[in-house]
Amino acid sequence: MIIDVPEGQEPIGYVWGEMVPGIGVAAAMFSMSVYEHTTLGLREFEAARLRVAQINGCLFCLDWRTERDGVKVEEEFAEAVTRWRTTEAFDERTRLAAEYAERYTLDHHGLDDAFWQRMTAHYSQAEIVELTMSIGSWLAFGRLNRVLGIDAVCVLPGH
Repeated sequence: MIIDVPEGQEPIGYVWGEMVPGIGVAAAMFSMSVYEHTTLGLREFEAARLRVAQINGCLFCLDWRTERDGVKVEEEFAEAVTRWRTTEAFDERTRLAAEYAERYTLDHHGLDDAFWQRMTAHYSQAEIVELTMSIGSWLAFGRLNRVLGIDAVCVLPGH
């Protein structure tokens, strides 16, 4: 970790909430809104989120599993995300969510007309905007946590 966190302080809360409260609190609210207000299905949501986490290398994000009404994706899901092109575990929407996350994160200039034709065949415009904002949140904040090294010292609730 490259940021000095005072003894007894929780790293993410300190960095995001206390160090830059005018920015960090707003960023945290945006990040939480992605989870609280999503209309996307759990599998497509998690496919995109995990693909960004895999690319970012954020340890906290890789270990996290979104839960809705007591339901999480199956244990093998993260491995399927790494094989999104060939896995039999995904329907077309889930596969596209993982692909979009990867391409948005690594080659956003390469999102061509053929890709958008496939996306608009399976997602509404509102869902595309929501997925885009969600991926942007995960890319920015997961990468921030990884770059500053606070991803390695955070503890998931219940761990």
